[in-house]
Amino acid sequence: MAASLSKTLRLKRLFVSILRSPAPILPLSAFSSSEAPSPTSAAATTTLASQSKEEERGKWSKALLFIPGIITFGLGTWQLFRRQDKIEMLDYRRKRLEMEPLKWNEICSGDNDLDSLEFRKIICEGDFDESKSIYIGPRSRTISGVIENGFYVITPLVPRTTGPESLQLPILVNRGWIPRVWRHKSLEISENLEKSSSPEILGGNQNEENTWWKFWSRKPEVSKVKEVEEHNKVPTRAVGVIRGSEKPSIFVPENDPSTGQWFYVDVPMIARACGLPENTVYIEDINENVSASNPYPIPKDVTTLIRYSVMPQDHLNYTLTWYSLSAAVSFMALRRIRPKKLRR
Repeated sequence: MAASLSKTLRLKRLFVSILRSPAPILPLSAFSSSEAPSPTSAAATTTLASQSKEEERGKWSKALLFIPGIITFGLGTWQLFRRQDKIEMLDYRRKRLEMEPLKWNEICSGDNDLDSLEFRKIICEGDFDESKSIYIGPRSRTISGVIENGFYVITPLVPRTTGPESLQLPILVNRGWIPRVWRHKSLEISENLEKSSSPEILGGNQNEENTWWKFWSRKPEVSKVKEVEEHNKVPTRAVGVIRGSEKPSIFVPENDPSTGQWFYVDVPMIARACGLPENTVYIEDINENVSASNPYPIPKDVTTLIRYSVMPQDHLNYTLTWYSLSAAVSFMALRRIRPKKLRR
């Protein structure tokens, strides 16, 4: 009896101890299927993918920071090439202008290509046809520190067979610069000459029987007088340089021959307006025959013919500017991509 009672007490104590002990906590993976991924692993994978994308975008954004520096460096290098081209062209023009002037009959009689004769001096003689003058402008000129607007006057030089330097065909001559006031004066003079040279037949058929004999009797006398004047007149001797058409910028308006507005030299267009062939030769006068009695037009100086609007020294200045800008933006890009620890 005592043995059975002690055995019962031991069993009761064991049962009480089992009830009082905490139950073990099993992980969720134990109750889930082994084939399904856990939410924690999926979130980690998404985070890693987003981080890799951000790193790739960061690399591209850092590379884009150097594009302005590359562009400005390329522009500076291009200015160096342009400077070298200008130096070679200036040397070429200077050497050709130092050659002996050619006579016009030598050019016409030979098989010379006029394009290859650009910047060569020539000597020719003829008579200017003032009634067909073309005014290119406005062109400014600085006189004693004062800027004055004016024009370049281009006039056909008509041939006259007087000697070995005489022309065979008309040419266009840029005679030089004139002020704006002189253009109006020359236009008025040419209009008066045209009116005086035209026969005065204003009365129609009135008194035609009384005037026809006077008109026809005077015509031979007038023609003889003109022939004598032209024969006694000394031909104009022009010393010029063969040139070509100008290349205007995008800001220069187009020429309008119908209204007489010319903004740049277009040799074929000017030749057509003067009634000459499109392949007419164009020269720029360099005679230094300006006098007090005949101050205008002022011929171009030879040194101006070998100049550019942008000279080699200007290209060198542009090169230094572009290189300095390239160095500045590249330094800013490096400062931007450096880690924050290194900045401190």
